[in-house]
Formats: sequence, C-alpha cells, structure tokens
Amino acid sequence: MTKVKICGFTDPDNARDASIAGVDAVGLVFYDKSPRNVDVQKAQEIIDALPPFVNRVGLFVNANPSFVDEILCEVPLDTLQFHGDESLLDCTQYQMPFIKSLRVRPDTNVVQVAEQFSSASAILLDSFNPSSFGGTGEAFDWSLACVDISLPIILAGGLNSDNVSSAIRQVRPYAVDASSGVESAPGVKDIDKIEAFIRNTNS
Repeated sequence: MTKVKICGFTDPDNARDASIAGVDAVGLVFYDKSPRNVDVQKAQEIIDALPPFVNRVGLFVNANPSFVDEILCEVPLDTLQFHGDESLLDCTQYQMPFIKSLRVRPDTNVVQVAEQFSSASAILLDSFNPSSFGGTGEAFDWSLACVDISLPIILAGGLNSDNVSSAIRQVRPYAVDASSGVESAPGVKDIDKIEAFIRNTNS
C-alpha cells in the first residue's frame, strides 16, 4: 500500500481532519519564502491537534543549523525533510531520520544522488523549478523516477487525485506527496480533495 504525505499545513483543524481521513504523514514548512510557512507557535498547535501514528515532518530549505536546532527544541518532529541544496553533512548532523528531496531535471542522476545520501530514510523526487523549492503544482517526466535504488522513493510534484493513480502505476513509489494539488488556497487543504487523492492512491 502506497503511503500518503500531505505537505504545507497551516491550520490545526485542517491537519487533524486530513489525518483522520487517512494521511500517513503531515508536512510543516519552515521556509519563510513559502506561502505555507509556519512559525513555532503555529507548528506546535498543528502537532498538538494530530491523532496518534501520524508522522510529523519538518521541511527546511538551505536552513541555518541554528534555525533547525531552534525548531527541534520547540517542535516535536519525527522526520526532517531537506528540500534545498543541502550536503550529506547538513542532513545528518541532527541525528534524526531525514528525507532528501531532489528536484529532477532530464540530466539528473537519481542513482548517484541516492548513493550519496544512502543514510537517508527516503529520497523525494520533485519537479524542478528555477524560482521555487516545491509546491508549484508542476509535474515532471515520471519516467525519470523509474530507477533502481535501495532507498524508498517518495514521488512529488504536481500530484492530484486525477493523476496520482497513473503516476503510481508508472513509478511504483513507496509514498506520494501532495501539496497544491489538494488545496483550495495555498496552505488551506481541501479535505474532499485529500479523500479523493487517498482513494485513487490505493485504487
């Protein structure tokens, strides 16, 4: 069964409703250039609202280590997601499970990156956009994600209830990750869209 991560929550009730609908992981964005950015207080409120057994993921983009440490002191996260140009050392210094995101272009060597970040819990494959680190609603050529690597693959980038089923058939990922594709506005998730996304993920 393919796992479902929904990223970019900004409201506690919204995150709780999504989790009860069947979301496996909730992503919180700690990146001030994102419309889905949350501060410490809001992140705490969201996490406090979650039911048991939901993985709490914190997303960072080329963050200063002191900022990540500050968040970790205040917000009980289960997994870190590094969505920028972080090195292996940048990702491992916190001694926590982490996901390394990779914005895929036609010349991207996914196998090489997976080997470089072999200590990651998973590798997330997202669309490349020169002006944005995710959340664009743009899909990429899924054939580029059909690679033989030892790490679990999380497929992201423009996924919604209409295309997630065909994406899974092609790539066979461990999990899928959606953000703008299940929203009514940036940071506001549409529970009906999430329920349809989950249905089509495992149809």
